[in-house]
Amino acid sequence: MTRKAVAHKILVGLEIHVQLATKTKMFTSAPNASGSLKAGGVPPEPNTAVDPVILGLPGTLPVINKRAVEFAMIAGLALNCEIAKYTKWDRKSYYYPDLPKNYQISQYDLPLCGTGTFELVDEAGVTIPIRIRRAHLEEDAGKLLHEAPGGYHINHSIVDLNRAGTPLLEIVTEPDFHTPRQVALFGQELQKLVQFLGVSEGQMQLGHMRFEPNINVHITDFEGKIHKTAITEIKNLNSFAVLEKATAYEISRQIREWEQTGSLGKKSTYGWDEATQSTFHQRDKEEAHDYRYFPDPDLAPVTVDDAWLNSLKTQIGELPQARRSRYMNVLGLSEKDAGLILTDKGTSDYFDAIVTGGIEAKKATSLIEAIREIASERGQRLSELQLAPSFVVGVAKLAAEGKIGANKETTKTLINSALGGNATQPVEPEIMAESLGLIQTTDVGAIDAAIDAMIASNPKSLQDYQGGKQAALGSLVGMTMKLGKGLNARTVQERLKERLK
Repeated sequence: MTRKAVAHKILVGLEIHVQLATKTKMFTSAPNASGSLKAGGVPPEPNTAVDPVILGLPGTLPVINKRAVEFAMIAGLALNCEIAKYTKWDRKSYYYPDLPKNYQISQYDLPLCGTGTFELVDEAGVTIPIRIRRAHLEEDAGKLLHEAPGGYHINHSIVDLNRAGTPLLEIVTEPDFHTPRQVALFGQELQKLVQFLGVSEGQMQLGHMRFEPNINVHITDFEGKIHKTAITEIKNLNSFAVLEKATAYEISRQIREWEQTGSLGKKSTYGWDEATQSTFHQRDKEEAHDYRYFPDPDLAPVTVDDAWLNSLKTQIGELPQARRSRYMNVLGLSEKDAGLILTDKGTSDYFDAIVTGGIEAKKATSLIEAIREIASERGQRLSELQLAPSFVVGVAKLAAEGKIGANKETTKTLINSALGGNATQPVEPEIMAESLGLIQTTDVGAIDAAIDAMIASNPKSLQDYQGGKQAALGSLVGMTMKLGKGLNARTVQERLKERLK
């Protein structure tokens, strides 16, 4: 029998595991070695960020990490989720080598964050609502290392429990994605959101976010009958490119399997093989009762009152989507520039402070780029620099007035000097620029003298310009600047043009 899908409807839901960037783990004071590790950082040696609670030793008791609960609530509020007034902890029982207790502390029927909605702009520019089913807190498991640290050869796997116990927020969406691109776009937007909120480092290469799409297809045949494939879940995808490729492949695999065999498959868990660029069957899907959930007897429920919830709401402020719209529609930034400013809340707030200080938005973007370079050179984030926005505003105004060079090098010189000084006694930008010899002169007498000297010594460039080569003007200005000390480039150009007439 020949089967052919004449139409199909794709339904994809996502499960996203987000490691929270707390200093300590979910139920113990052991350091959070993975959730707070920054890109470029060096992870600790295996099994060094552990303690008796993580190891599941007899007699140990868990203690709730309040900050992890708050981070989860902040993320939930940003996703427009209902925050539960009462939530509890449950034991999810299963055996795996990297789970010493043989159970994971999670939340089953009373998640901290309930239903919500996130507005996603898809690949066609259309805004689609993505429904959030729930977002609950749990502890992460450890992981198996199949290559020994330091490159030593081994013929067995190593159980590393450094990740075990890390606070993990599991966000579950409804099946509202209808293209692989939408799935990847949502992942990217969620990464920006948690990084902006400061609740997670969100570094994919460090495993701070892991995606598991749940996929099925409604296939319409020649007769108009609809065949619904079984839901398959692809586990532990940790890059947006792989998330999109794996989703696309699994959609085509399900349609192809139905066309070739008529089978709609079974509810299963799949993995992704990068070498073959294909999904592969791992096991049939477990049901909730297989985990034997029951309330954890060692942990008290969490109750959330209005005062606590309102205090967290004040920490969120204007969210990335609203800021992006303001930056583009009100301040006139390009989509690219708006995206660069919105990499984290600290940078965005700093940008707003510069603009509020009277600096035009495009110029403020250039200033942010210069400050970012300085922060990177110092191994810091922009928000970690002890640099008052008012100082940067002062530097920009000096450049606008022609008192200093309007270039990145001069700006960086002044900022580096400010960062190297006494933060409790800030120096005014103009005083600092004068001490560094950066103040430019607009003395027309000195400028005209430098122009005369340049003309006398560079007849060829002068002839080129007068012969119609407008590009030669920049060269003439540069040569004049070299002959004088601290000349204002704008005034030099104006006087030179007048002279050459």
